[in-house]
Amino acid sequence: MNSEQNSGFESLQPPSSGLPPQMSPPVKEKKRTGWRIFWNIILVLSVLTNIVLFLVLIGIAAIFAAGRMGVFTEEVIQTGPKTVKIAVIAVEGIIDGEKAQDVYQQLKSATEDKHIKGLIIRINSPGGMISASDQIYNEIRKYRIKTGKPVVAFMEGLAASGGYYASVACDKIIAEPTTITGSIGVIVGYLVFQQLLEEKLGIMPVISKSGLKKDWPSSFHPPTEEELQYIKDKLITPAYERFVEVVAEGRKSLTENDVRRLADGSIYGSREALDEKLIDNIGYLDDAIELTKSMAGVKDAEVVEYHKPFSLFGLLDSRAPNLLKLKKSTLYELTMPEVMYLWSLN
Repeated sequence: MNSEQNSGFESLQPPSSGLPPQMSPPVKEKKRTGWRIFWNIILVLSVLTNIVLFLVLIGIAAIFAAGRMGVFTEEVIQTGPKTVKIAVIAVEGIIDGEKAQDVYQQLKSATEDKHIKGLIIRINSPGGMISASDQIYNEIRKYRIKTGKPVVAFMEGLAASGGYYASVACDKIIAEPTTITGSIGVIVGYLVFQQLLEEKLGIMPVISKSGLKKDWPSSFHPPTEEELQYIKDKLITPAYERFVEVVAEGRKSLTENDVRRLADGSIYGSREALDEKLIDNIGYLDDAIELTKSMAGVKDAEVVEYHKPFSLFGLLDSRAPNLLKLKKSTLYELTMPEVMYLWSLN
């Protein structure tokens, strides 16, 4: 009986695996498929991010380079054949050294572009520095002589003093009906700080000089009649004579005496300027374009206007003025007389 029971129990036992009882078959771990997919996505995103950052750095470098190299972009303002172009160069705001440099770079671009058949100098300026106005005038004349291509001045709201000075370098001048022009003349201005320094701040300037006229004009005392005459003889008269010479040379319809009669600083509206032969016609930009095409001997052309691209270099330039720092050179600039071809309401 016992033997039968034992044999029955033995038959219910699982078959032996042939391994020692303390060792079990290894259990295989499940593959972590979800984590692999996650890290692959992270890797792909990282690569794409690096590519985007690289392209951004290239773009920033290009913007910096554009700002430093004087590169200008072209905006099409009238469609036409790509191989026949009229370029518009803007002279806007106060004319200073930077403005003159911009105009020089644009004229250089126009000279190098063989598709350019003529130029329009679009002027909206009250004038500015004497040397900068003369530089623009000279560069326009050099372009005309070198290329033989027509250049038309188009006056918008204001083209006075240095703005008019630049205009007479062109072959023809067209002004809008509401344009203010003229103001042929010179103005000199500087500040006198004597009362502020001595009476308000208790500061007494000390000046030591090698000669009587070394500090004329001075910001540390009111000018005498002799000093005012000195300023006129040395600064105003030579600049005025240059202005008269330039206008007489550029406006063949005017004699030197005509120019002197008009060059008393007066401003002129378009109609009066036309009557006085300071300009050639009254019209709008489309009229200036048509005149330029006619002078260039073309029937149709693409009209483009040069624009200076936004430049991070201009914002980050270490030479930019710092309003929080008052340098010695700043004080010098504040006290230095400004001799300008400028229409001023002050």
